[in-house]
Amino acid sequence: MDAAVIRRIREEKRLTQLYVAKVVGVTTDTVSRWENNRYPTIMHDNALKLAEALEVDLAIILKQEADSEESGNVDRLKNPKKSNWLYFLLFSAGILLFLLFLFLSNKPSSPAPVLQAKRSLPPFAAPGSQILIQVELSAEKPLPGMILKETFPAGWRFIESEPAVSHLDADTGVARWIFRKPLLKTRVYYILQVPEDIKADSDMTFSGELIANPEGQRTSALIESDRTMQVKPCHWADKNCDLIIDDVEILELSDITEEAESLHLDWDLIEKIWEVGAYQWDIEKKQFIPVQPPPQ
Repeated sequence: MDAAVIRRIREEKRLTQLYVAKVVGVTTDTVSRWENNRYPTIMHDNALKLAEALEVDLAIILKQEADSEESGNVDRLKNPKKSNWLYFLLFSAGILLFLLFLFLSNKPSSPAPVLQAKRSLPPFAAPGSQILIQVELSAEKPLPGMILKETFPAGWRFIESEPAVSHLDADTGVARWIFRKPLLKTRVYYILQVPEDIKADSDMTFSGELIANPEGQRTSALIESDRTMQVKPCHWADKNCDLIIDDVEILELSDITEEAESLHLDWDLIEKIWEVGAYQWDIEKKQFIPVQPPPQ
């Protein structure tokens, strides 16, 4: 195990030792010992999880140590018969390994599992408001674990999520979630605060990746958004920016409210806007106000 490589990769990805420890299932002291070469070896299962946490292939963090050629020469001089037996054993082992290679090469390898991820963005976001974002994850077969990595626009503030975020780098706008034995379909909801000074009519883009590492076979999928989000003084639940949350739009939120009811979002305000009939955006208070719709 290459301690220096482990530390370098973790620091380059701006991951904390606590985050890595949570993914692997060990203590932060163990991670520190790995990085300082106080544990020169590592169990295979932990090595796989460590590679998963660092989002790299297993081979990158393993260090191959060559045998000392000089010590071998000394042994051969001291005991030539032993050296001959050693050559014979090595030759026999080489033949066995070659036959094993032929057997395994003819055996079809299992393909990496297919991952899919889709992000649902609200079509509009008002400056200074909070918006809800949904990410749906799926895998074609059960996995021991996977990591969701989301990157949101710079300057936007992460408020909370369901499930809770595992690691957040607010400076770079990167959030990560760890899933242990996830369901074949999993949903993540999170709330962002839109900056007050953001330019109106701006088109905002997001990026993300879903990562899994079953049996050391790294696989990933980029997260595609269903739409581009535009900065306008419209509520995030108002799909067409007509300043009304109608029956269809309120019904679309019914499933979300059940799955993300623990989030402190403006559910009561949304229902109030729907009941009253319309809303307007208060620029000074940076909030939506229910109002009666104009007469037809």
